[in-house]
Amino acid sequence: MGDSSDSVSVDMETISVAGKEHLVKTGRGYVSVAVFGDQDKPALITYPDLALNYMSCFQGVFYCPEAFSLLLHNFCIYHICPPGHELGAAVMSLDDPVLSVDDLADQIVEVLDYFRLGKVMCMGVTAGAYILTLFAIKYTQRVMGLVLVSPLCKAPSWTEWLCNKVMTNLLYFCGMCTLVKELLLLRYFSKEVRGSVEVPELDVVQACRRLLGERQSPNVLRLLEAINERPDITQGLRKIKCRSLIFVGESSPFHSEALHMTSKLDRRFSALVEVQACGSMVTEEQPDAMLIPLEYFLMGFGFYRPCQCNVSPRSPLSPTSISPELFSPESMGLKLKPIKTRFSEEV
Repeated sequence: MGDSSDSVSVDMETISVAGKEHLVKTGRGYVSVAVFGDQDKPALITYPDLALNYMSCFQGVFYCPEAFSLLLHNFCIYHICPPGHELGAAVMSLDDPVLSVDDLADQIVEVLDYFRLGKVMCMGVTAGAYILTLFAIKYTQRVMGLVLVSPLCKAPSWTEWLCNKVMTNLLYFCGMCTLVKELLLLRYFSKEVRGSVEVPELDVVQACRRLLGERQSPNVLRLLEAINERPDITQGLRKIKCRSLIFVGESSPFHSEALHMTSKLDRRFSALVEVQACGSMVTEEQPDAMLIPLEYFLMGFGFYRPCQCNVSPRSPLSPTSISPELFSPESMGLKLKPIKTRFSEEV
């Protein structure tokens, strides 16, 4: 980490894994970055969806023991929060610049420069996936690979634009009210976990609802306006040369957009995983469905799970389930052909 008076470090004692939160000054305001792991390891950066931070968007996948061991063994994790979305954030000042999606992507490269990072692995969810994709288009040489969950690449449809406008007005006049929370939960989760009159919503939805209540509505409003004014970046996808792994829940309102994006990426270096009975936020709703595709994807870069006697038989990296020949780069490349993998709830 670079020494600078522009950074404030705070021990995060409430989290079981040692980590520090850094407030990094950029040319477009401050950015909160939570760092976990050995900073001598390759970097994996994350960016959450609208109104979320890493605690509400990535906790499921990073606290899944198998995924945790795979990722923390190979990477130092840098969770980047959208401005004003970090834990305990104050209301942003009227003097703070209003940022576009281009500004948010440019902030990322300043964060990387601050931590003296070169190429990084990227993981983003929906709006965060859009920003990381835009970052990969603008700064191709800084991206090792992309893991995108229910990503966006087109300008908002009329349906999304109208829904976002409704949320914008509600946030402005009513704050983070019940209706805004419900609209956001519809964006994140499938009906299977949101519950109904007869069936209570699952714990993951209840936890997300509570965390949404902690968001500062003016800060969420700023990000929502930026996302609602995003341009179509489909043409720029041809500039992306790194390997990409796309997850999308079949119940996600952005399912068709993820399919569109996959069709525009270089088929030699991209793969699609569709998850049944799941909404947009696969990282929280069905994180286990991400494990095996992630392992195969990371093997293409030479990353692997540490050898342990108690490795899960579900793991494709178990010595009993994979032959040494599959560790060759050529074989790893084959895993990234465009595929359609379905995970059902029974898996």
